[in-house]
Amino acid sequence: MRHFYLVWNPYKEGTRSMAEEIREWLRRRGCVCGMQANGSARPAEGRYKYTDSSQVPEDTECVLTLGGDGTLIQAARDLAGRQIPMLGINMGNLGYLTQVSRREELEEVLQALLEDRFRLERRMMLKGSVIRDGQEICSDVALNEIVISRREMLRMLKLRIYVNGEMLNQYHADGMIVATPTGSTAYNLSAGGPIVEPDARMTILTPVCPHTLNGRSIVLSSEDQVEIEVLGHDDAGQAAVFDGDSSLQLKVGDRLRAERSRTETVLIQLRAGSFFDNLRSKLAGI
Repeated sequence: MRHFYLVWNPYKEGTRSMAEEIREWLRRRGCVCGMQANGSARPAEGRYKYTDSSQVPEDTECVLTLGGDGTLIQAARDLAGRQIPMLGINMGNLGYLTQVSRREELEEVLQALLEDRFRLERRMMLKGSVIRDGQEICSDVALNEIVISRREMLRMLKLRIYVNGEMLNQYHADGMIVATPTGSTAYNLSAGGPIVEPDARMTILTPVCPHTLNGRSIVLSSEDQVEIEVLGHDDAGQAAVFDGDSSLQLKVGDRLRAERSRTETVLIQLRAGSFFDNLRSKLAGI
C-alpha cells in the first residue's frame, strides 16, 4: 500500500496531532496520504455525515480512522460503495472494530500496511428503507444496526414484524433492533441479544425491553427481508435510527424494510488472534 487517507474525530483529544504524525511518517516513506482539513466535522448542508467521499482520491488504498468504533462506522457509512479497505486506530473506549489501541503499536502497524502484511475481511451491512403508503420515501445503510426506538422517554411502541411477507410476531416494547453480526456486540449485546462471529452472514432481531415474558432474539438468514410495521395512534412517537447516528421519523402505518445491503465494509485485519481472543479481552474490561 502506498496511497492512504486519514479520517480523524475532532472531538477526541489528540486525534489531530496523531493524524499529522501519521501523515508525516507515511510521506517520509514515499507514500501519499490525504486528510480532510476539518477532520470529521459534520457539514451544515448535510451532503455527508462526517467524511466527504468526493474528497477521497480514487486511488486510495486504505482509509485510516482515528477515534473509536464510532469514527470507523461513520467512515464506513459515508464511503459506502467505495470498497476502500479501512483500519481503525482506537483513541476511545472498547474498540471492537479498531485494530490499534496503543501508541507504541502504531509504527509496527503502519509498516505492516506498507509491506502488505494483512488480510481483508468483508462485513455485511444492512439497507433500511421507509415504506409509506406503498412507496419508498427514504433509505440509508448501517454497519452495526438499525433500531426503531421511541422519541419520548416513557412511551411504549407497538410493532408488528414480518419476515419475507409472513407475519412473525407483534411486540409491545421500547424498541426493536435489527443487527448485523458486526453489530451483535453493540446495542444488541446490551439488550440481551446473542454474540455472532462478525464475518457471518445473518440478521439478528432483538426487542428492547419487551413487555412480555417471552422476548427472545431471533436469528435469521441474511437473505431474509424483514419489515417492521408501526402500529398505534401517535405519528410522532418513533424513529428509525441507523448506527446511532442518522434518524428518520416514522408515522403510524409506516413500514421499515431491513435487508442485506449490496454494499459491504472492507476491514483490514492485522493480528493473528481470533475473534474470540478479542472478545475475551474486550469483555474482561467492561
